[in-house]
Amino acid sequence: MTVSNSVDPVPTPATRPAGPGPRAYPGPPLRAVPGLLRKLWADRLALLSDAAAEYGDVVRFDMGPKTIYFFNHPDHAKHVLTDNPANYRKGMGLHEARRTLGDGLLTSEGETWRRQRQVISPAFRRERVASFAGVVADAGASLTGRLDAHVGAGTVDLAREMTALTMDVLGRMLLDADLSQLDMLGPAFEVAQSQAMWEMLTLGAVPLWLPLPRNFRFRAARRDLEDAVRTLLAARRPAASGKGSDLISLLAAASEGEADAQMRWRGLRDQLITMLLAGHETTASTLSWTWYLVSGQPAVEAALRQEATEVLGDRMPVIDDLARLPYTTMVIQEAMRLYPPVWGLTRKAVSADEIDGYAIPAGADVMICTYTLHRHPGFWPDPDEFRPERFAPSAPPPAHRYAYIPFGAGPRVCVGSHLGMMEAVLVTAMMARGFRFELQGPARRETEPNLSLRMRGGLPVKIVRA
Repeated sequence: MTVSNSVDPVPTPATRPAGPGPRAYPGPPLRAVPGLLRKLWADRLALLSDAAAEYGDVVRFDMGPKTIYFFNHPDHAKHVLTDNPANYRKGMGLHEARRTLGDGLLTSEGETWRRQRQVISPAFRRERVASFAGVVADAGASLTGRLDAHVGAGTVDLAREMTALTMDVLGRMLLDADLSQLDMLGPAFEVAQSQAMWEMLTLGAVPLWLPLPRNFRFRAARRDLEDAVRTLLAARRPAASGKGSDLISLLAAASEGEADAQMRWRGLRDQLITMLLAGHETTASTLSWTWYLVSGQPAVEAALRQEATEVLGDRMPVIDDLARLPYTTMVIQEAMRLYPPVWGLTRKAVSADEIDGYAIPAGADVMICTYTLHRHPGFWPDPDEFRPERFAPSAPPPAHRYAYIPFGAGPRVCVGSHLGMMEAVLVTAMMARGFRFELQGPARRETEPNLSLRMRGGLPVKIVRA
């Protein structure tokens, strides 16, 4: 991506001052720790946004036993994610998520991760994803049928419907399975994400064996997820010889060389639970935030509908329609700018490092926040405004390649990005040509930043035919 002068001036990290020694970190004083801890618990995004506004692109948070190094310039993101990724392992949040995800693709490291990525990547190849556009269209048709049945019938949680849609696509496309019977998956993942955030914020000080309601809920959710994996594997047992190209077959083939049956089960369990979460959660989040934003912008809603009607008419979408839906794509891209489904990329430094003259100790917790990066005022004019035209084909690209990284960057960039974009664009077009959504409840929806950027309380709407 070329550099443009769309933002003037473009800020760059301050140069390191002359003389020996690292730069001194800016950040809140020690007396602010109680307030920071309250804010970390109540509104993590506000904590980071306010810190960036007050202290700049580099902030050190000293919070009792925990120190967090927050970097908020695209050059910093590039260094951690792309230039020196081997020095940064997965950090806060995902470390705690290992209780649920085990050593799946999201949480594993080193050679284990490289082997897993090699096994899983074929299921997400661009040409394979493109061949399943019909699956997305069929799932979209099921969704629009459900929505049509709710016209004039009261309030519907559109976020829940987006989750049902993405689960449907995931099951059909990647697992060759019907996930509609596994209705425990959504609630179980909500509990698992909440538990990971709880353990991160409490520094693991509350043992899981304590007889607390939270711990009971988490253990039940973990059992539900493992039962779902057993159901999927049992249903595919005759075909699980690795001959197919779906994800279960690929994983089964990769595990054939493992002599230990328990290790083989754990490997399949970890990968399938990880794919069940990652394969539906991020796209469901993107679609939910997209309709929240569109429903408050009548002109955007009308433009979406016009494009969908002109391109699709009353037929089902096909893969070639992706190129014919530029405005719909722009809307999705802008929604991911304002509400990136993966809001934070946490890392732990393996060895000491230096970023922009600031010393990074070995073992340091480093935070790259895509939410604040995507709203950086130095790279995005009126950064909090919803403006799909930022991503028009004729518009200049962002002033820095790493100012917009909704799928991450570097070796660990999201393996399912092509699937996510195809699904979001085609389904949005199918919804736009048939319906309008009137927001119910508070006009402003609160964020719930767990492993993904969820919408607190769902998205209650009334459905109106377009």
